[in-house]
Formats: sequence, structure tokens, C-alpha cells
Amino acid sequence: MLTRRNFIKTSATGGAGLLAALHAGRSLAFNNTGSPAELYQLSESLLKQWAAALIKLQVTDQSRTDDYGGIWCPADNTVHGRVGDTIYPFFYLASRANDSRYTDAAVLLYRWMERRVSRPDGSWLNEPQPGSWLGTTVFSAIALGETLKHHGALMDASFKAEVTARLKKAGDFICNTFTIDYGNINYPITASYGLSLLGRLLDEPKFSAKGRELAHQALRFISAKDGFLYGEGDPYYQASKKGCYSVDLGYNVEESLPSLVMYGQLTQDEEVLQAVTRSLQTHLEFMLPDGGWDNSWGTRNYKWTYWGSRTSDGSQPAYALLAGRDPVFYKAALQNTRLMQQCTHDGLLNAGLHYPSLHIPPCVHHTFCHIKGLTTILEYGDATAKAPAQTLVLPREKIYGSRFFSDIQTLLVSKGDFRATITAYDREYKKTTNGHASGGALTMLWHPKTGPLLTASMNEYQLYEAGNMQPDSDPFSMPLTPRVELRTGGQLYMSISDLDATMAVNNEKHHIGDVVVYAQPKLVDKNQQSPASGDIRCRLSYVFTGNKVVFTFEYDKGPHDAEIKVIFPVIAASSDKVTVVNSKTLKIDKGSAVVQIVSSAGITIMPTTGGRVFNFVPGLEALPLSMEQNGLTIEMTVW
Repeated sequence: MLTRRNFIKTSATGGAGLLAALHAGRSLAFNNTGSPAELYQLSESLLKQWAAALIKLQVTDQSRTDDYGGIWCPADNTVHGRVGDTIYPFFYLASRANDSRYTDAAVLLYRWMERRVSRPDGSWLNEPQPGSWLGTTVFSAIALGETLKHHGALMDASFKAEVTARLKKAGDFICNTFTIDYGNINYPITASYGLSLLGRLLDEPKFSAKGRELAHQALRFISAKDGFLYGEGDPYYQASKKGCYSVDLGYNVEESLPSLVMYGQLTQDEEVLQAVTRSLQTHLEFMLPDGGWDNSWGTRNYKWTYWGSRTSDGSQPAYALLAGRDPVFYKAALQNTRLMQQCTHDGLLNAGLHYPSLHIPPCVHHTFCHIKGLTTILEYGDATAKAPAQTLVLPREKIYGSRFFSDIQTLLVSKGDFRATITAYDREYKKTTNGHASGGALTMLWHPKTGPLLTASMNEYQLYEAGNMQPDSDPFSMPLTPRVELRTGGQLYMSISDLDATMAVNNEKHHIGDVVVYAQPKLVDKNQQSPASGDIRCRLSYVFTGNKVVFTFEYDKGPHDAEIKVIFPVIAASSDKVTVVNSKTLKIDKGSAVVQIVSSAGITIMPTTGGRVFNFVPGLEALPLSMEQNGLTIEMTVW
């Protein structure tokens, strides 16, 4: 554990202050240094960058009475209610740097919390407005609890007493309000750790008992077959037509599973630690070799960023802290942290690779949440990790053909250089429609020279959580998922909306070793309805040969033939050079590689604002292509 330096106590009032290596069984090289402590060095560096940017955004003008002490979000023109979670990282840095600026900033934040989002019942509002969600009280309680546990010596007596008393009220609220059915599964699971932490800090046995109860109830939500944690949406206990429950990769790896890890380590609960280790191994199948989290299919992927999820703390506390049980967990934590470093610009974590090229301001939520996650591993982790990262191989770095996960009706493909995801997952988030892609859609195509080539987004960009999502005003905005679509009678029917679609993998007609995936969706609207003229069934195939991917799109003939199109958005930053070779061929020069697309029909580049479409889910730009031909084939190669 990293040691703390002595520090003068702060005032209670505060102040302003990839590929041959794969075939040889080795991992792809992503700037591996071989240093076993790199994760912790990088985390410390990012922590300082993010904290410096957040302090600059703190409102120190006392005339702004509502905002004074809060951290301003330039993207949303507000102070977010959970910004007080930054108190913990600020106190950590104060102890490391012996610098009172951090404690001053932390105390100002606490004063803002108590003035703007604190309630008499012990809860804190998620946003500073009446009627806001109260479940996020548990996150603030953990942040303050960790601060008190590790850095209470930096507080003067009166401030420490005040924080302690406030945590008791928060603990009572959580203990009396949270059950295993409270909100989505991330809330009772996070409360299992929060209450256990407060139980020990405050010597409250009832908190500890409730924490253990919630942790063991949560184990029933880890699926017996594949090991996914479910409960991110409802119906909570009822399976879908295909036997699926509500699973979201982002919330699981960045919030719920880390909390179970923290609970298990705090209480030395081996039953929980064994169960969460298995579940983390399952979820790790969806980490891309560059550290990206492939949540192209999750129930709550409306908050999907390429590196994780918009308002959770990060996967590092789960994977880094259990690296002793599975060494590859260390590499997972490192690769994801490297990716977050790549997405950090002007000191703030951007919610995707292409925010900076479009000059889109990032929401500060990403930074103040994930800075807390990195603080956790710096506080609890082993900075002398046992194995260098280049000796470790992530599951998706291996070439294995295909793997199917029936719990989420999703297939992973690993063939040659390509990594792909195809899904027919039929569980939407609560009562929403046109959320994550389904229909046997290809929701991720990744290559080591380019990163993501094709990705899903939401089928329809909707502000399910308006306070935690950024509005999209682009008139040409569209889903990023490749699809067949029909616009007729003012309605949109898409193959990626069909929750009843079927999938199959491989076929004897193709060369041995090829991975061939078939999907059979219908064109349906957001309510799963076909056009008035009747069902239009599609037959899609994806053939992975190792050095190329071939797509085929076929559909039933009928009265709408002239209106049906194949939409094929290719991930391409504004800086990528596009060359139209001829009417059926174009190339995209990404600097590190050239992507060639050859179609059996003429290719149309669809209208855009500035040459690309951008989608906040998962924060990427794309070149939108359109083709019209029944039986269309598209061949994609990278060199």
C-alpha cells in the first residue's frame, strides 16, 4: 500500500485554494513497458491531471450562491449533484503532496453538498433539484467513508465530527431504505460495501449485518451458466422470450462487481470473492485488446463510452484488486487505464475517442467518477504487481473462432486480425424501446491497426437519463449500427430493432476455418411491428476469413423494394482521408492503416454535418454509407 505523508490539518470552514504474436500464443503489444508497477504509476499521473482540471472548474465566486464550492460542468452548464464524490481523491492527493489546496477544495465541496443536495432524512439528491433520485446517496457515503477511514487525520476535530455524524445519517437512510429490489442491482450491491464500510467505521453492527445480507442476496443474480451479473433493468426476476435477463456490461464491471470485490476484501468473505472472480472472468471476455469495453449490446448502453460507462467509477477496483487470483486481471486494469489516458484532453476524461476532434466539451461526471476509482486502487492495491503486462493475454487477444453466450444471446468472433460481436439479445431496458441493437446485428468490428471499424449505438438516441447524457442536435444524426432499413409512411423499420431474430454460426459450404454467422431478422419499428404490407424478412451473413470480412444483406421481395436500403456507417475520425476509387469502392486512410470497402452496388455517402456523423454512444464519428441492392455484398479489408 502506498504510504501517506504527514500533513497539517485543514480548517473546518475551508477556503479557495497485433499479429504474428497472436499465432505464437503471445499477446498483442500495446505500448507495454514491462514495468509491473505501470498501472499504479499511470493512475497516479492521471489522478493529478484530473484533479488539477477539476480544481480549476471549482466555483470560488461567493456571489454565485447556488454554485459556490461546486465543480462546474462546461458541457451541461451546471454543478452535478454527485460531484462531492471528488472529496475522497482530493484528500488522497493532499496526503501525497502535502498541499492544502486539495483539502480546501474538498471542504468547499462538502459545504456545497450540504447546502444544495443534502436532505434531512440522511440522503443526498442525485441532482440539485426536487424529486431527484436518492439512490446515489450510497456513492457519496462511500466516498466520505473512505476519506474518513484513510485521511481522517488530516481533518481538524470539529470537521471530522461533522463528517462522522453526517455519515451516520446517511448510513441510517441506506440501511432503512435499500433492499435487494431497490433500483437496479447496482444499488443494493454497492450498498453491501457501503454499509459494511460504515459499520466498521462507525461501530454500527446493524449496518454490517445489512451489508452482508445484501451481498449474499446479490450472489443469486450471477447466472449459473455463463456467470453474468443481471438485474440492470426490469422485469427483475422474469426472463425474456429467449431466456435472457437484464445485463449491462458497463454498470457491472465499473460499479457492481467492484463493490462486491471491496465488500469481499473488507469482510474476508471467501464465498463472495470466489463468485465475483468467476463473474469478472466472464465479463472480461468483452474487453477489447486495447482496453475498450464492448458494451455494444448491454441494457443500459445508452451510457456506453468506448472505455466504460459515463457515470460509474471504473473497472480498476475490481480487476486490479483481484489480480492475485487471476494475473490477467492486472493487464485488464492497465489496458483500460491506458485507454482513459488516451481519451484525456485538457485534463478531463472524454467520453469517447472522437470528442476532441469535434471540440465537444466532455461532461465532468466522467472525470470525477473515475478519479475515485483510481484513488481506490492507489489506496488498496499492490503497487508491486507480480507479472509484467506483456506476459499476460486477454481473452479477446486469443484466436478462438467464436464463442456464444446464451445468457445474452451474443456471439464473439476472433478470427485472424478481426474481433467482432453479433447479438440477438432481446432484453430492453425497462419499458424503453429501440435501445441497444438486436436483430443479429454486428455491433462491434475491431482490428489492431485501426481500433473499432464498426460499432453499435442506440437504435434511437434517447435521453433516458437527461442529467447524465448530452443532447444531440445534429439533424443528420443516426444509429451507427450496420443495418437494413425501410422508411415508409412516416415510420422507420430496421433489422436491428427485431428482438425475435435468430442467429446461427458456421456453414459447411465455406472453407474450413472460416467463421460464418447467419442472422434472420425482420424489418420492424420500435414497437416490434412490421409494415402494414406485411412481414419483410432479412437474411444476413458475416463471413470472417482472417484477412477480410464479407457481409451479405438479403430481404424478401415486395412492394417496398425501392425504399429499402442498407446503411453501413464506418468508424472514421474527421482527420481520416476518404478516397472514392470508383462507384463501388472507397478507401479510408487512418494513418496507421487503410480500410478498403468494396460493394456489389453503388455506394452513396450520406449527408452529414462536417463530413461525419457523431454518436455520443460510444463517442465515435462515422462515415455513413448507403447502398441499395437485394443480395448486396460488402467486402472489408485492412492493410
